[in-house]
Amino acid sequence: MSKVKRFAWVLLLIFIPMIGFQSSAIHAQENGEGKLVYIIPIEKEVERGLEAFLKRTTSEAKESSADHIIFELNTPGGRVDAANNIAELLQDLNIPTTSFITSRALSAGSYISLNTDQIYMKPQATMGASGIINSDGTAADKKAQSAWLSAMRSAAESKGRNPLYAAAMADADIDLPEYNAPKGEYLTLGPSQAVEVKYAEAIVNHRTELLSELGLSNAEIIETEVTFAEELARFFTSSTVVPILLSLASIGLIVELYSPGFGIPGSIGLVSLLLFFYGHIVAGFAGYEAIILLLIGIVLMVVELFVPGGIIGVLGIVAVIGSLYMSAEDVGVMSMSIAIAFVVAIITSIILYKLIGLERGFFRHVILSDATTTEKGYVSSVNRLELIGLEGKSLTPLRPSGTAIFEGERLDVVTEGGYIASQQPVKIIKTEGSRIVVREFTNT
Repeated sequence: MSKVKRFAWVLLLIFIPMIGFQSSAIHAQENGEGKLVYIIPIEKEVERGLEAFLKRTTSEAKESSADHIIFELNTPGGRVDAANNIAELLQDLNIPTTSFITSRALSAGSYISLNTDQIYMKPQATMGASGIINSDGTAADKKAQSAWLSAMRSAAESKGRNPLYAAAMADADIDLPEYNAPKGEYLTLGPSQAVEVKYAEAIVNHRTELLSELGLSNAEIIETEVTFAEELARFFTSSTVVPILLSLASIGLIVELYSPGFGIPGSIGLVSLLLFFYGHIVAGFAGYEAIILLLIGIVLMVVELFVPGGIIGVLGIVAVIGSLYMSAEDVGVMSMSIAIAFVVAIITSIILYKLIGLERGFFRHVILSDATTTEKGYVSSVNRLELIGLEGKSLTPLRPSGTAIFEGERLDVVTEGGYIASQQPVKIIKTEGSRIVVREFTNT
């Protein structure tokens, strides 16, 4: 074998392993080996509790130097303010993000999806129907609708998507009959339609297929979960649950005032207040200063029961209401919740007063219920019944009151309403305590 052939074989033996190693490295890189992926669920109602959860989990992903974040969505939507805050959170992430819509991403859910880099959908998933409504189910005012429509358009444009379809999700006046959204109806996209308008990258059946599509099949997966404390916080900060908790607190504490000792009603009231503040503290809406203000308010109201004046009680009520507002994520919702609790408290007080009165419970210690009645031997003045029938004469004109004399005793008297001149004969016909009634008569 010539030297040239031997040299060629040596080079071949050196480069074949190198080519194989490079091919394996490329294959591993394409499948995400050595990469870290965070999977974060977005489920149930979009509210401030969810916002707190996403802040925690995305912070953990950044601290762990995650290479990708997948948000698995199944939500009917929820609060606009929470959705806006979540969108801002997603836009600030410098980690690639993907929305995986497993069932539905409606209303605020679709808005959250539009703020991620990529969207994938399961075959049965939907996204859209993002019209904004008030808490009572009525349409929001034009100012709120305009702001929401602008936010939907901006979210789509920020990720290179056609803003027309995002606008149609929030504006029923946009006519898209080819996507089953004629004028008067909000646009809701199915998977095929979403892929067609380039809102979704592809349709995938499950997470494994999604990871393959993203080139992350061999990546390390970290699944985040809502902690029990966060689950409670999300529940107790719900716009539906807050007025219930405050109403229970008002009912429990009022019923306790009508009950002897401290028992179940008072305990329910206190527990309701504690759950309210617990949820808002865990969700990050309230600090311990709100609890301190609440305790100050309660102490002031208790002191008011023993110290007359009213100012201390008013300050206590203001402190309690202030602590509630300090814990509020939405002033409007809190105002409505307080109003509901106030009405419930008034109705409860009226019912208990009519059924029980003030003879039981705490009120029996602060309200005087004894009465000085005649049956118990008490009299307000001496009723001189022995005077009835005595005859005398008026010393002064009676107009109708004046002075008369009876058996040498001067008495203040009144007539039945008429006028009697002085020095006229009169007779006592009635005595009512210090009131002596006389009538003129004629001597025979």
